[in-house]
Formats: sequence, structure tokens, C-alpha cells
Amino acid sequence: MDSYRIALIAHILSGVIALAAFWSAGLARKGSPFHKKIGKVYLLSMLGIILTGVPLVFGLLARGQSVGAIFLTYLLVLVSSACWQSWRAVRDKKNANAYFGFTYWSLVGISALSGAGVIAFGAMVGSSLLQVFGGIGVFGLVGGIFSWRRAPRDPKWWLKEHYGAMIGNGVATHIAFFGIGLRNMLPGVDPALVQSFAWFSPLVGALIAAIWLNRRYGRSPAKARTPAKPMTTDAQPA
Repeated sequence: MDSYRIALIAHILSGVIALAAFWSAGLARKGSPFHKKIGKVYLLSMLGIILTGVPLVFGLLARGQSVGAIFLTYLLVLVSSACWQSWRAVRDKKNANAYFGFTYWSLVGISALSGAGVIAFGAMVGSSLLQVFGGIGVFGLVGGIFSWRRAPRDPKWWLKEHYGAMIGNGVATHIAFFGIGLRNMLPGVDPALVQSFAWFSPLVGALIAAIWLNRRYGRSPAKARTPAKPMTTDAQPA
């Protein structure tokens, strides 16, 4: 068994663990001990995906699959950034300046540059899928700027950063799962249709999840209403 095959098997095993941990953490009560523990398992499994993904990139290049190598590299960049954000947002929830520091902007900047490169490459090869997914990295930079500016006025900035990054990781996890699993489960279906579903359905799910989480957890506490002053009258009692 060659090194590429070993890395692929380890990558798939890490992905299976990540998928199970993602849904376990997502369905658990937020902030509970189980949620925290399974969240750590998820991030560790994502680290395994990143580490095993690097040799896969070189393996794809050696096989002449440049499009797959570029897209996988881009996914690894996005996942690395999202993993760091989901972890540091909780650790730095009382210090936004520490979170929005050099490492944050470096990762977000690299993701944006990578996304711009993927958009350009997608335009060259005529792939709308690559262009759409390249926009994720670019919009991540725009969203990061808005989050940074809003953080001083939003006590839940860290929570939004945390679950936003976890949703991003979930997208990558499900793209990989659908991309590999559906091809094997549905061999008779048009590969282009399977690929489109594998890439776009996680994005739709992420959008729905983000809207739901923002409504449930992302709202800032309502400002306390000032009690109305009792009406007074100048009339004197008889």
C-alpha cells in the first residue's frame, strides 16, 4: 500500500469521526460538558483531516489532477482558518482585541487571497462551481471586517464567531462526505449532478443553520425599558 493510499484512508477515517462529532455537538445542549468535550473531539478530527490532506494534494498533483489539488488546498486553507476561529473565539471571548489579532487577520487574508485565486482559476477553466466557492474566502474577509467593527458593541460577538466558524467546518465536512459517499452510493446518476449536489447542498444547509442560530443565540439582550414615571398633578388635596 503506497503512502497516498494510507493518507487517503486516514483522511476518510478522520472525516467519519468529524461528521459524527459535528452532529453530536450540534444536537447537544450548547455549553454543556458533553458539548464541550465532543467539540474538542471534532476539532481534533478536523486537525487529522488537515494533516492527512496535505499529502493528498501532492498525490493529486502527481496524478495530473490539478483541479482537484487546487480545490483541496483551498478547502484545507478554509478549514484551518475556521478551526482556529472556532477555538480562539471561546478562549478569547472576554478579549476581542486578542482574538482579532495578527493570527486572525493572517488566516482570513490567506483565505481571501486563496479564494480570489480559485475564482480566477475557475474562470480560466470555465468552472462556475470553483468561482462560487472561491467567493467564500473573499466574503470571509468582508465578514471579518464587519465582525471586528461590531465586536465592541456586541457582547455575543464571540458566540457568533464560534458557531459561524463551526458551520464553515461543517460545510467542508459534508462536501467531502457527499463528494465521496454519493459517488459510490449512486453510481448510475450523472456525475455532474452528484457533484453539484455534493457542493451546493451543504451551502444551503449552512445558510439555514446560520439563520436559525442567529435567531436563537445571536440576538443581543434587549435593552431594559425605562419604567414610566408616575403622573403627577399640581392639585392639592382638600
